[in-house]
Amino acid sequence: MKNKTKQLFNAYVARIAQLNNVTVEDVKEGFSVEPSVEQKLKEKVLLNSDFLQWINVINTDRLEGEMVGLSVASAIASTTNTEKADRQTKDITKLAGRKYRCEQVDFDTHVPWARLDAWSQFPDFQQKIANQTQKTIALNLIMMAFNGIKRVETSNLSQNPLLQDVKKGWLQQLRDDVPTQVMNGKDTDNKIKVGKGQEYKNLDALVMDAVDNLIDEVYADDTELVVICGRGLLNDKYFNIVNKDMSAQDELASQVLISQKQLGGLRAIRVPYMPKNAMLITRLDNLSIYMQEGTTRRFIINNPKRNRIEDFLSENIDYKVEEYGCAALIENIVLEDAEKVASQPGA
Repeated sequence: MKNKTKQLFNAYVARIAQLNNVTVEDVKEGFSVEPSVEQKLKEKVLLNSDFLQWINVINTDRLEGEMVGLSVASAIASTTNTEKADRQTKDITKLAGRKYRCEQVDFDTHVPWARLDAWSQFPDFQQKIANQTQKTIALNLIMMAFNGIKRVETSNLSQNPLLQDVKKGWLQQLRDDVPTQVMNGKDTDNKIKVGKGQEYKNLDALVMDAVDNLIDEVYADDTELVVICGRGLLNDKYFNIVNKDMSAQDELASQVLISQKQLGGLRAIRVPYMPKNAMLITRLDNLSIYMQEGTTRRFIINNPKRNRIEDFLSENIDYKVEEYGCAALIENIVLEDAEKVASQPGA
């Protein structure tokens, strides 16, 4: 690290210490992030992804608690012969008794000295470090949401490159808790075939069937239902990039694509890290990330042994699908026409 870069880095550490009312030594040894700074950090992370701004991100002061549920116009109108019985109220909060439990997830990053030296020529040196951390956290939150299968004591990134072993995400909750809300082709060689001569002629027919048979009736006509698609299902030409003002280097990583055509009458969107041959039908506000307030811990060090600075940050979080009846997962989708398969040698 060049001397100029070291001075800029030390100023960055001093600024973090000042914002959190701690000493520079505290930043190097570990500290609890101030509540106001913690909230701003969360807000900046969310600003790196339109998708994270569309779903529920719920700040809670509890490690464990009752889920907030999904706001819906439930059936409450009635008539009562009050000469024979009292009028009965109906619970409009619709709490199902399910709970969230926030657990520690580490978002530990490093930046090589060489990259810092390159950034040192820019006046926004501190912002570049902060932005890189915030973007990475945002993308990791999405990756875990769609690919998380379980939580283990010590995760293994080489064996689980999509963070499958850090925290159970939304899709796995549907598979484990409500398999009746999941179509995975288990009765048809683990494939859901879509194309000419197949059970489903096109993706529209598949989506309509899932809505009719998997989504609870009270949500089936909800105009806020969307289809979150994997990249293997719709060609790029059907999508517009939401973040049109983003720079080229940022665009690929955090873009959310909205389809120019609907699927089964529902708006289709594509989000990073959604399994490529799968679809999730739900309302976006049915997908929640719970974050426990006051649990953000951090320390930042300069590590000459590895020629880099290291930023250790952790927070307690949980993923929840608020209402299972408002969600349907379709996976193992294969796009192929029966005629083409039959005409292939050996078919």
